[in-house]
Amino acid sequence: MCGIVGYIGSRDVSTTLIEGLRLLEYRGYDSAGIAVAATGGEISMRKRAGRLANLEGVVGELPTGSIAGIAHTRWATHGAPTDLNAHPHMDEHGEIAIIHNGIIENYAELQRELAGKGHTLSSDVDTEVIAHLIEDAYQGDIRLAVAAVLPRLHGQWALVVMHRAEPGRIIAARREAPLVVGIGEGEQFLASDPVAILEHTNKIIFLRDGDLADLQRGGITLYDTTGTAFAPKVETISWDGAAARKEGYDHFMRKEMDEQPRALSAAMLGRVSVDGVAISELDAIAPALAAARSIEIVACGSAYYASLTAAKLAERLLRVPVRVTVASEFRYDPPALSPANLVIAVSQSGETADTLGAVRTAKAAGATVLAIVNAAGSSLTREADAVVLLQAGTEISVAATKSYTSQALVTLLVTLDLARRAGVLSPEELRSWSTELLTIPAMASAALDSSDALPAIAKKYFSASGFMFVSRGAGIATAFEGALKLKELAYIHAEGIAAGEMKHGPISLLGEDHPVVAVVLNSPVLPKLVSNLMESRARSAPVIAIVSGVDDWSSFATDAVVIPAARPEIAALIATIPLQRFSYEMALLAGADIDQPKNLAKSVTVE
Repeated sequence: MCGIVGYIGSRDVSTTLIEGLRLLEYRGYDSAGIAVAATGGEISMRKRAGRLANLEGVVGELPTGSIAGIAHTRWATHGAPTDLNAHPHMDEHGEIAIIHNGIIENYAELQRELAGKGHTLSSDVDTEVIAHLIEDAYQGDIRLAVAAVLPRLHGQWALVVMHRAEPGRIIAARREAPLVVGIGEGEQFLASDPVAILEHTNKIIFLRDGDLADLQRGGITLYDTTGTAFAPKVETISWDGAAARKEGYDHFMRKEMDEQPRALSAAMLGRVSVDGVAISELDAIAPALAAARSIEIVACGSAYYASLTAAKLAERLLRVPVRVTVASEFRYDPPALSPANLVIAVSQSGETADTLGAVRTAKAAGATVLAIVNAAGSSLTREADAVVLLQAGTEISVAATKSYTSQALVTLLVTLDLARRAGVLSPEELRSWSTELLTIPAMASAALDSSDALPAIAKKYFSASGFMFVSRGAGIATAFEGALKLKELAYIHAEGIAAGEMKHGPISLLGEDHPVVAVVLNSPVLPKLVSNLMESRARSAPVIAIVSGVDDWSSFATDAVVIPAARPEIAALIATIPLQRFSYEMALLAGADIDQPKNLAKSVTVE
């Protein structure tokens, strides 16, 4: 959840670190801090609660001429977001500085042990115990001290350490939390995400679980869990700097909404032709696909909702059980798994702790794991048996937009390719699907244009006490995602439900100040959905409809945004776009921080 940056070299250390933190602030923004080491070894530190701008206001107080430094932006787990609890943390003698992303599950036990030895801990966070443990273990070599402490820690971590006695050295280690090393000419970098350092180097090492890195200006040495040095794999990462700039937009979210036609086109490139859908990345696991007797899909948050429509289609076409489970539940209460299971893990970042945990559970049972993920080189890509990348590009705003629609599309593409491989769709049916799939970018552009009606609709209903998002069939997932977006961005309570469930309790909420937002698709259940909406209107509830393939909506809706007609699975994906805009406009009216909503982070790397 937190963002980590480290640097050794001749650049201005503070400036380099702050620039990196700006690109990582999506990972957490409760507090931020920085520590720099001078040639003589003195470590100077500044920390501030709140957004990164608060830290930037005091960075100028740090001494110039530093040769190394570490910096951190925090999403609070242990301890309130205060100056004191912000990272870095130090031992009581001010010799060791540490930053950490993760959770130390046995910190209370370690804290009691340290107190019994006379240590005084000043913060409420788990990270500080690591600094004190390293202090006890230090005998002149900071790498050996860190290596001695790691086996005592339970939980997950990406941690970075400096010692006053070794100012030209930074030690880093990871376990179930992302951390990368960047290799430069006479300079070295560390970060939670390559995006923070790609402006300076595109030569990246993705640390594995258990790896320990020793960074010095002249080079990097990596050690495995046995303490043996090894030659790492260095990857060259492409970088589009425009992805990290707003380019005239007020918010990254609005920019990323408008990028959806391009992102959806990229997702289909090389996978969809006029003859059908073929995903070459699946060839490596073709025997396992043919042998699969059930499919388990695991995901969290928006990725969970993005998987629901494709799962229904997959079960209908393949005639095998297909289930979508929240990854946090799957990992601790898994179904009966065996080599006959295909497990599909869906994630934007590829670093979601619960999704990775579910994948490890599946692999331990012998299941084949397919990853659908946006971030190349992420932990999920390295643990899965096969990987299908979204190709959505970097997404900075915390709320998912183009990554959601890309996930919904790619899960559909995987489903259709599985159906092709199983021989359950005729060539004519495959061509029918692909013909419509290839129009998705144009439909997305049309939906963006239609969404220009939403500022006025948002203003009309901004004072509502809450919203109920409803649909039937393929549109249900879109209703769930629409409700989530409104909660995330505008801090307004919203509930997503299957429309047929309204009369089983939720309808009691409806009234003039509690509108219904309906995803209305042309499908066999359309008459049933219209009946549910008429029941809502009879209770004086306004109905805002996102309409596809329905000519006259005036009988069941108060306001509507019309999107192109398409088969339900595709129309459901397109219908997400106006709901994103609705939540965006509501958040603007609320004066909320759109790109960095309160209490959230983009990449959820802790449980």
